[in-house]
Amino acid sequence: MSKYTKQDIIRMVEEEDVEFIRLQFTDMYGTLKNLAITRSQLEKALDNRCIFDASSIEGFVRIEASDMYLYPDLDTFVIFPWRPQQGKVARIICDIYRPDKTPFEGDPRYILKRTVAEAEKLGYRLDVGPECEFFLFHTDEEGRPTTVSHERAGFFDLGPIDLGENARRDMVLTLEEMGFEIESSHHEVAPAQHRIDFRYDEALATADNIMTFKLAVRTIARRFGLFASFMPKPKYGYNGSGMHINMSVVKDGKNIFADPADKRGLSREAYYFIGGLMKHMRAMTAVTNPLVNSYKRLVPGFEAPIHITWSESHRRPLIRIPVERGESTRIELRCPDPAANPYLALAVCLSAGLDGIKNQILPPEPVGTSVMEMSIEEQRALKIQTLPATLNEAVDELEKDSLLCEVLGEHISRKYVEEKRAEWEDYCKQVTDWEIDNYLYRI
Repeated sequence: MSKYTKQDIIRMVEEEDVEFIRLQFTDMYGTLKNLAITRSQLEKALDNRCIFDASSIEGFVRIEASDMYLYPDLDTFVIFPWRPQQGKVARIICDIYRPDKTPFEGDPRYILKRTVAEAEKLGYRLDVGPECEFFLFHTDEEGRPTTVSHERAGFFDLGPIDLGENARRDMVLTLEEMGFEIESSHHEVAPAQHRIDFRYDEALATADNIMTFKLAVRTIARRFGLFASFMPKPKYGYNGSGMHINMSVVKDGKNIFADPADKRGLSREAYYFIGGLMKHMRAMTAVTNPLVNSYKRLVPGFEAPIHITWSESHRRPLIRIPVERGESTRIELRCPDPAANPYLALAVCLSAGLDGIKNQILPPEPVGTSVMEMSIEEQRALKIQTLPATLNEAVDELEKDSLLCEVLGEHISRKYVEEKRAEWEDYCKQVTDWEIDNYLYRI
């Protein structure tokens, strides 16, 4: 059931003195875009009559088929609390449609909506709680981002050691003013690294919230003269940033992952969901870890997962079952990073898990110790696989996974692979500082 009607939006805009409305959408790479309109154009927008040039958006369409329409999702209306109190600015997240009034298959939000609808046919709803990490760095004299920070705080440290504490507090207050329910916030392991957790919601709302979260965090950071980076691994020798995804599936109002009769408190559906994730994991990483840089985080020694295992007792596997049971039973996937397009990432997670449920894919036995402490022979005996080591390897796996390519659709899967191949090839041509430092004077 919708929260707002068209007349509700018009009334709120008038009563709150909103002058500008940003019609937001997300491109294939997870970058937030928008078309700004004034209040005088609001009714036109709410009637789905706003057109934009989609050929200018990377990964969308060619110029001869460029006109697309923005269809506002009224329930995503929110007023930005950081803008002026007179002539306020609001936003509405939009879906993208073709001129023939059919959804554009290159719209990531449509991909997730379609996947959610398929789950609903089976009576399932995916609830998701993300754990979003980010760095707060200084900017230079011209306002450009750096990777410099004077602070040396660590896990759960507080001010005055945590120099980002005031910025993080304002981020939390701003997000709450925008309707978020913030569960916790704290300094993370690496210097200048932070985390803010907000309450779970159904998959589409959570993906929308992640995009809004990033915008709010970056905006408030700028007020403090800082740059908020969601880059997975911005600094060598330190932990990278993850975006762990906590998932549960609800049917008939109940969490179907819970079963008090099971020795682990998990239902058959929970096991199957884990099995589906593990089956498709190597292909999923091309979406959940979408950058060349993502794979600099997935290395030994920095808490990020490398091996495709699961556990209810160990904190470092790829898939972890947090201690809460009953209605709080959930599956935590620890490899995704904040560079991921949340719409595509949640779509592949849901599809892989549902594949496990539909086909009753049982996972292997859980691993209760660190795989890194095992010998190669022990790992082979347990048939433990590893995540892809590079973006190129992940894209290879995605191309081979017919289910995930079907989920993404022909348009996105083809363009995504093309662009990620090009990204990898460009990276391979670069001459890095490491190469200069290690080879220039020796060879």
